[in-house]
Amino acid sequence: MAAAAQAVKVGIIGGSGLDDPDILEGRTEKYVDTPYGKPSDALVLGKIKNVDCVLLARHGKQHTIAPTNVNFRANIWALKAEGCTHILVTTACGSLREEIQPGDVVIIDQFIDRTTKRHQTFYDGGPGCIPGVCHIPMAEPFCTKTREVLIEVAKKLGIKCHSKGTVVTIEGPRFSSRAESLMFRLWGADVINMTTVPEVVLAKEAGICYASVAMATDYDCWKEHEETVSVDKVLKMLKENANKATSILLTAIPQIAAMGWTETQQNLKNTVEFSTMLPRH
Repeated sequence: MAAAAQAVKVGIIGGSGLDDPDILEGRTEKYVDTPYGKPSDALVLGKIKNVDCVLLARHGKQHTIAPTNVNFRANIWALKAEGCTHILVTTACGSLREEIQPGDVVIIDQFIDRTTKRHQTFYDGGPGCIPGVCHIPMAEPFCTKTREVLIEVAKKLGIKCHSKGTVVTIEGPRFSSRAESLMFRLWGADVINMTTVPEVVLAKEAGICYASVAMATDYDCWKEHEETVSVDKVLKMLKENANKATSILLTAIPQIAAMGWTETQQNLKNTVEFSTMLPRH
């Protein structure tokens, strides 16, 4: 018998300057705990055009949590426990390509991991953790079906959008040296940020459809005759362009909720199951 369709519930993880709770109607806050500790902040529960949503500020509401210290496992676990079938995230990023201009949106489809200090699995053998070892496949890290909706919506809204891109996630909190920035370009990365990994990996382990709306804010530091990246420049660009990410989410969420996801959810579940090696008794 086919699995019954789970009602769509969308988790939204808001990045720097992209985590405004006002997008939700009928908001309530909920503080939760997980086997992996506390998430970045309270979960904000509410609706977007009649679709149940849960908003979480990745760096905390006051932006007090550095990228390295984000409790990614608790964040994804909390959204999963709340019944989220999808996670849509926003992230600020630097552009490593001339054609991706500050203010452009990129619906990323691949990543390169340059992080060094982060827990990348729920299956780490700790007390209260899931038993076994999970070797989750990562050939297609993001949910293709969800990405297609975001791309289509961006086009309809007339927002300049790149329909794919490889993000390199660095440990941070520092920005790259120029040599690193040039190296990442040679590697084939299109944009750079500090948070996609391990968020996307953990979402896949949790069996959740995950997609990201990346907002280019600067040209990192590779580009000659261009001001190098700085915090005030990033924030200024986000302030001017945050409405793009918001309008994509507001339009995409009801569309996602109207689609059938049974097969996608079953495939995700199977992937996790087939990737997990359980302890022998």
